[in-house]
Amino acid sequence: MIRALFISSRNRLRSPTAEQLFGSWPGVETDSAGLAPDAEVRLSAEQVQWATLILVMEKRHRSRLMRQYRQALAGKRVICLDIPDDYAYMQPELIELLQRKVAGLLR
Repeated sequence: MIRALFISSRNRLRSPTAEQLFGSWPGVETDSAGLAPDAEVRLSAEQVQWATLILVMEKRHRSRLMRQYRQALAGKRVICLDIPDDYAYMQPELIELLQRKVAGLLR
């Protein structure tokens, strides 16, 4: 079972889209969170511990994640998707981009 955690800034557009998109895949469980203080769901240590694969949307998210959760990340795979904050929730272009960048990582 792959437990994929998608992380963005505010957990309003990109990461919830990814969570929704891949949540029904067989053998995959998903969750999402944000790193900003005003995130819809703020990232917790429990989420980091739960995840077997962590996917951040931008390099700055990886940096912040590493600073805040260094010990919890030991042995975790963290991948930066390089998806800018230019998309709406469930926007077709975002879905296509996520499928292209993430699908192979979840098989």
